[in-house]
Amino acid sequence: MTFLRKIFAFTIILTFFSFGQSVQQFANIGDLQLENGKTLLNCQIGYRTFGKLNADSSNIVIYPTWFAGTSEQINGSIGANKLVDDSKYFIIAIDALANGISTSPSNSELQGGKNFPEISILDMVNSQHYMLTKIFKFKKIYAIIGGSMGSMQALQWIVTYPDFIQKAVPYVASPRRSTYDMLIMEFREKMIESYQKLGADDDFINIMINYTTELFSRSPEYRIEHTSFDEFPKYLESIENREPSKTFTIENHLAQLKAMQSYNIYKNFNNSVSETAKHIKTEVLFILSKSDMLLNPKPALDLANGLNCKVLMLEKNCGHLAIGCDLAKCNEEITSFLSSPNK
Repeated sequence: MTFLRKIFAFTIILTFFSFGQSVQQFANIGDLQLENGKTLLNCQIGYRTFGKLNADSSNIVIYPTWFAGTSEQINGSIGANKLVDDSKYFIIAIDALANGISTSPSNSELQGGKNFPEISILDMVNSQHYMLTKIFKFKKIYAIIGGSMGSMQALQWIVTYPDFIQKAVPYVASPRRSTYDMLIMEFREKMIESYQKLGADDDFINIMINYTTELFSRSPEYRIEHTSFDEFPKYLESIENREPSKTFTIENHLAQLKAMQSYNIYKNFNNSVSETAKHIKTEVLFILSKSDMLLNPKPALDLANGLNCKVLMLEKNCGHLAIGCDLAKCNEEITSFLSSPNK
């Protein structure tokens, strides 16, 4: 490593201690070789840190973003009585590729828009691994937590780098999409691309995306219970008037959606749950939602059986967003899991 690169790495580490409530930061990892053989040029990874790194770096928890999420939004899941307590752990919230913060179709100067190469969940994980090991010089990570697409990254992490992370908490999780999940994702991709071909503007496409999200993020029972007949017109109005994200553009949406469509942690193990489970050394706690319509819990339950690991099944009708309905229960389980001795 050159002198300047050493100084840069040291400066990055120092910034970990410089912010109480973290600000947006970036790590430049250079050109990233992708799973498909292409190269993502001048790749930058966004991140925010919370809490204090202890003397032996044994309290690091990484928290990759969910679909369309940002490290800024993860802030809402961090703290006492939330999912991870930053008074105990040094938490690095990481912006996944194509979320509009890390290198994405919307912000890449060299490969913007439709010139952005197709990425995978593995590419997201590899970019994060490079940042943590080559730039921050961490040799081990205590834990990873992630929900939805963040859970996909968490499970890809513990398969690809089995000796790097001690504990994992994937929530509303899947190791491989069920055929129903695949159907929803294919529908969403075809809907967006069809509207683009017909010349629809992004505002209209975003409204249709909002409708799709509303249809599948909650269960039918939840919607009936929480939206009365008289309130329904106002509910529709709120869907159509929702302010679109300034950073998560339609092209970013498609890039992350396609990454999830190709995701399958079993593919290098003959698509075998049992063979994959043998390869995983990380201790895992699954948090799943019985009423999840976006990521059906069965594939995660199959892997949990193969790992013989603990599963917290949320029984309420809150669908894919069940964590928010059972936050106290999730906090209790995660706190106990992270603080217990390693098996």
